[in-house]
Amino acid sequence: MSDLWPRIEPLLASVERPARYIDREWGALHIDDAEYRAALVYPDAYELGMANQAIGILYQCLAAIPGVAPERAFLPWRDMAEQMRHNDVPLFTLESCSPLSEMDLVGITLPYELTYSNILEILDLACIPLRAADRTASDPLVIGGGPCAYNPEPVAAFFDAILIGDGEHAIGQIVSVHRAVKASGVSRHEILSALAKVEGVYVPSLYSTDSGSAVSLGIAPARVTKRLLDDLGMVRSPVCPVVPFMDVVHDRVTVEILRGCSRGCRFCQAGMVYRPVRERTADTIVRDVLAGLECTGHEEVSLTSLSSADHSQLEEVLRRLSRRLEGTGVTVSLPSLRVDAFSVEIARLLGGGRKTGLTFAPEAGTQRMRDVINKNVTEEDLLGTVRKAFSAGWHRIKLYFMIGLPTETDADIEGIGALVRKVQEAAKESVPPAQRGGIRIGVSVATFVPKAHTPFQWDAQITLDEVRRRQSVLRDSMPKRGIDLSWHDPEVSFLEGVMARGGREIADVIEHAWRAGACYDAWTEEFSLGRWREAFDACGVDPLSIGSRVREFDEKLPWGHIQTGLSSEFLRIERERASEAITTPDCTFDECTGCGVCPTLGVDVILGGESRE
Repeated sequence: MSDLWPRIEPLLASVERPARYIDREWGALHIDDAEYRAALVYPDAYELGMANQAIGILYQCLAAIPGVAPERAFLPWRDMAEQMRHNDVPLFTLESCSPLSEMDLVGITLPYELTYSNILEILDLACIPLRAADRTASDPLVIGGGPCAYNPEPVAAFFDAILIGDGEHAIGQIVSVHRAVKASGVSRHEILSALAKVEGVYVPSLYSTDSGSAVSLGIAPARVTKRLLDDLGMVRSPVCPVVPFMDVVHDRVTVEILRGCSRGCRFCQAGMVYRPVRERTADTIVRDVLAGLECTGHEEVSLTSLSSADHSQLEEVLRRLSRRLEGTGVTVSLPSLRVDAFSVEIARLLGGGRKTGLTFAPEAGTQRMRDVINKNVTEEDLLGTVRKAFSAGWHRIKLYFMIGLPTETDADIEGIGALVRKVQEAAKESVPPAQRGGIRIGVSVATFVPKAHTPFQWDAQITLDEVRRRQSVLRDSMPKRGIDLSWHDPEVSFLEGVMARGGREIADVIEHAWRAGACYDAWTEEFSLGRWREAFDACGVDPLSIGSRVREFDEKLPWGHIQTGLSSEFLRIERERASEAITTPDCTFDECTGCGVCPTLGVDVILGGESRE
């Protein structure tokens, strides 16, 4: 392997945050005599990628395979990328400072649609052909995976293969198959054909999309079923992860306590595609938290999942951690709390005596709208939670809402302002008069983006002009004091919507935009919708026909060949129930709702077992 460090080191004095590009962080692995090298690449800056939990999990899984060396790479910031191109330094891995192109496998995470141009920047900096069709036997195998893989078509042309679903066991099988067939000297096509037989692996080159949906050419399965880790206890949380030299987005120990969510929010892709619900036991959570703190020296722990407050043993976990961490200064946090799952006891155990802010996501301002999206919380749930929290000493709260949801009217938007006003009043009533001036309520409002494999996958995204009009209605409805109102950039949401539901025609658009300078589009200061509009025009693609068009139930969808376990009939029925504002209960607390996941994937739901002190 080539060592690029002598060529990298001179560049660091002239770039921002050189710690992004240096090795030897605590916990990094160095395996010099490995037979096989696999690089995990996050298509964004180091400080974001190092906070990605999947990177840490897969790094650990690869390290457990004899003869395999896991390495990491991230997208350099623009200043470093410019220096690298000027000095002919290819993109490199951190562990060995080797060119990414010398790896056997390059695994690129697909975290968010606005990182698609970053993927091309990575491949170009690495001197790897952008298109899978142009790669030869000397190029590494380029594999994608992650949240955006559930509609892989917009980036399918850039990947040799894409993993759908959980990667803990799949990564080992992919490496095993690749090592075996590569050693036999077969062609790249034969390697890809072998990988297509691995459950959950989608090989785009083995499918035709002439009909609008991907159709197998005969070698690969007609539908690619997501890979499922049915028992989280089979893979331990990373307890000695790499500790960065610099501050990163989430500088803490993270332990995933729960995977999947069956609450059934109709807008939420993650809640649909990550089913069924699987829990770690209280014993394993406490064990891994304490081990992670001892190994890393971090002073904060995050218990992560889509809905952490739904863990059946959460209060027990928090009580045990509270006792073990008393006097250490270590705090425990959850990503967010459901309004109907909040208790002062949970908040007290999380806060460690400190009253930091609380975050809730009612999503909509009226009960009709909450029923449409199947949020299954009421106004009184929220107000009661606010009263309990502020009475117990909290003074800050943040609320998340969306606009642009299906069937939404101006009255629903005005309902957000009305609800915020009631929250403000409930908070003031719950604290002594002298403390009312310290109450702060943050309101963050996103624009709804229809996503694949949800009941709203057939719905249109509202246009930019309509977003701006509704934002004006929202602003006028808000209380004038004590509220910190913010909203997502509607242009960013517009592009996200097109990317989320596009097909293979989007690949040409992505490449055209990247060649025109698109990169780091998820960063406000780097984003330019004009650049993307020019790319759509140049490629003859109408973005409105993709993002802002209602689709028929019987229409072939670009992601129709991806099987998440959810039945199309369930999604269609849920969409019809949404139009009538009829809710569907959570199957965790009620009877099966018929989504199809458990029988289709052939698994039993694995919930938390008995725990002991």
